[in-house]
Amino acid sequence: MYAVVNTGGKQYKVRQGDLLRVEKLSGDVGSPVTFDRVLMYSDGENVSIGQPLLDGVAVEGHIVEQGKAKKIIVFKYKRRKRFRRKKGHRQDFTAVVIDSIKAKGTKAAKPAKSKSETATEAEQPEAKKAAPKKDVPKEAPAEQAAAEKKAKE
Repeated sequence: MYAVVNTGGKQYKVRQGDLLRVEKLSGDVGSPVTFDRVLMYSDGENVSIGQPLLDGVAVEGHIVEQGKAKKIIVFKYKRRKRFRRKKGHRQDFTAVVIDSIKAKGTKAAKPAKSKSETATEAEQPEAKKAAPKKDVPKEAPAEQAAAEKKAKE
């Protein structure tokens, strides 16, 4: 199960349990966050795409960190003009852990099948029917021509 959310002018593909670093959001560490701008949602079988947004789907999480990213250097330079400017910048971010993806009218996620369940499904021949085999020539045309040539000799 995953969803694509839009926040801070960017799009993120998220799953339950993911750690997501987004543009600065208001709130303290531990406070809940809800992303309502969901562009796409998949429950593993069905995929829903919004035009542009989906109604009834929300991604919930909580803030684990408020911080600043690594410093980048902005250096402007014009050759032969003695022009140089050096600046640094640290972008604010919010780290969010995704707790759940809630969709209106969907069932809870199915647990994965165990090996014994998949083995019993393989034993049932009625469930899976084999596709009919196509007639394949035993020898390729080039080999047939070579065999005919040898037969004439």
